[in-house]
Amino acid sequence: MRTELHRRPTSPLTAVRNLGILAHVDAGKTTVTERILYLTGAVHKRGEVHDGTTVTDFDPQERDRGITIFAAAVSCSWDGHRINLLDTPGHVDFSDEVERSLRVLDGAVAVFDAVAGVEPQSESVWRQADRHGVPRIAFVNKLDRAGADLDTAVASIRDRLHTVPLAVQLPIGAEDGFTGVVDLLRMRALVWADGADGFEEGAVPEELRAEALRRRRLLDEAVAELHPAALEEFCAGASLSERTLRGALRDLTRTGEAVVVLCGSAYRNRGIEPLLEAVVAYLPSPLDVPPVRGTLGDAVQERAADPSAPFAALVFKVNSTATGRLTFLRVYSGTVRKGDTVLDAAVRRHERVGRILRVQAGRHTDVDTAVAGDIVAVIGLKAARAGATLCAPSAPLVLEPPSAAAPVVSVAVEARRSTDTERLVTALTRIVEEDPSLTVRTDPETGQTVLSGMGELHLEVAVEKIRRAHELEIGVGRPQVAYRETVARGVSGLVYRHVKQDGGAGQFAHVVLDVEPLEAGDGDGGEAGFAFRSTVVGGRVPQEYVRAVEAGCRDALAEGPLGGHPVTGVRVTLTDGATHSKDSSEMAFRTAGRFALREALRASAMVLLEPVAEVTVTVPDDAVGGVLGDLAARRGRVSGQTARSGTAVLTATVPLAELFGYATRLRSRTQGRGTFTSRPTGYAPAPVAPGP
Repeated sequence: MRTELHRRPTSPLTAVRNLGILAHVDAGKTTVTERILYLTGAVHKRGEVHDGTTVTDFDPQERDRGITIFAAAVSCSWDGHRINLLDTPGHVDFSDEVERSLRVLDGAVAVFDAVAGVEPQSESVWRQADRHGVPRIAFVNKLDRAGADLDTAVASIRDRLHTVPLAVQLPIGAEDGFTGVVDLLRMRALVWADGADGFEEGAVPEELRAEALRRRRLLDEAVAELHPAALEEFCAGASLSERTLRGALRDLTRTGEAVVVLCGSAYRNRGIEPLLEAVVAYLPSPLDVPPVRGTLGDAVQERAADPSAPFAALVFKVNSTATGRLTFLRVYSGTVRKGDTVLDAAVRRHERVGRILRVQAGRHTDVDTAVAGDIVAVIGLKAARAGATLCAPSAPLVLEPPSAAAPVVSVAVEARRSTDTERLVTALTRIVEEDPSLTVRTDPETGQTVLSGMGELHLEVAVEKIRRAHELEIGVGRPQVAYRETVARGVSGLVYRHVKQDGGAGQFAHVVLDVEPLEAGDGDGGEAGFAFRSTVVGGRVPQEYVRAVEAGCRDALAEGPLGGHPVTGVRVTLTDGATHSKDSSEMAFRTAGRFALREALRASAMVLLEPVAEVTVTVPDDAVGGVLGDLAARRGRVSGQTARSGTAVLTATVPLAELFGYATRLRSRTQGRGTFTSRPTGYAPAPVAPGP
């Protein structure tokens, strides 16, 4: 039978949890989501990823590939609380979808494979959540698998994520014999029978009692070290009460000082009820997170999660369908009603909210209003993009939009029939509107339409979506990676004079530049790969002209001398200059800055950079030699090799250009038994200089 462990809240906003499910691909995120929906009564039949019957993986490509590609929103109720849940992708190519989701979430459940522990993309999404300050609890899934071990998974969380994991459960049984857990807070056993929807609660099995008491003692000690109130009680009585321990775990979770760890097997429907109880008990409501901050001109304003405050919401996802645009919002303050007029604050455009929908992945339910703390979709907005702030026209505010990663892979696309060219342009415009991590441009030299994204699979999915949704025949060129150029050895004292006289007022600008390599994170602009400073004294170059020189230098970074690739990792110093009383202008100094830096880069020792990725390859022991040889042929540098129950896990850094088609090659070398994951890790010097 199921027990209710918490009292029902009285304030509507304290009864809301906005959370995401985060994990590496194939850790079980979607299955966890499906079991949550089933147990909360949101669906009446358990969906399975392998059958293509899940609620959140409703896109045809997701069901064909068996992975989550698009973040899906669902809503359900548990113990008097409304849970708005986002099932996010686990593949590295769709990390930007995770980024946009994390921007609007108050908490998250990180799912880990009990055999593999923390995997590369698990680490990446954890760091993304760190940047957004999103509190998390951990769920170690697949405890029924051969080789599953909770302690090993917890150790990997501690070692790789550099956090303090606090396991609040002890598994009952191992691998195929996993049947339940011991709740260390209440010292009760929760056991799930095969085929049953709920659990039976009882006393801790005698053979586990000593181990459960030992782990409860370790949990008390770990919490007391981190929480002052718990430490006071622990010193007084050498143990913690359930109430104190629960309150301390809630505080430590919300501050990010520790992470509560639960365990189970989502596929076998074991451990989901305690996970839901932990979501309610430990993760914050909209009232528990700081007020959202936005700007109005130069002033910074805060908006509390109050339904009576002025309306403010952030658009985090746009889904363009044949029947119209579906715009997903997180409402931070105020109330919006069907038929209201709202302001797109950044572009000062008014939009009308036609309908408000409570989203259930591919299904929707109409509602009349949405209030602070809600995650909903609206119909009727014509132009709002992901990252836009919608607010009350009488109280404008601009919220910080989610950051979009720079694309690293490109393909040329064209319609096979010339009559479909306009339709392809429309389709590309729509898909870029949906996914800001995709970009479309026209190559100025070849005239080709170039689609750029986060990886080979990302582009493959985008092209296939265009084919299916618009019934277009599309030709696709071989993927190209985004090269960069940088300075290995710069120049000093480069003098450039810009003089132009066509009659009337002329143009005059004299600049002297030093160009040198920019170390990572060195000075202002280091993160963007460019830093500019002026050491001119005596007013020889007025400040407004200094800014114009900087703007000209930024213009010059668009094309480097090696192959026309963007330039990064450069520090430019304006050391001297001269002006003319009549002919100098901001335009003249901007032009001088642009041509001066181009000339300086041609005189510098330049290096071509190519994007590289960290690759984790899991292969059978008998295939290790062939896989290592193939990685070496792809210019890969192997950095680690570990053994794991008949398989080897290889870690290597490989140029992204060499990974195209690697999945097929790996399958052929390992008779289909090898798998790999990759994540971009930056840029490294390339051995050759390809053209633009």
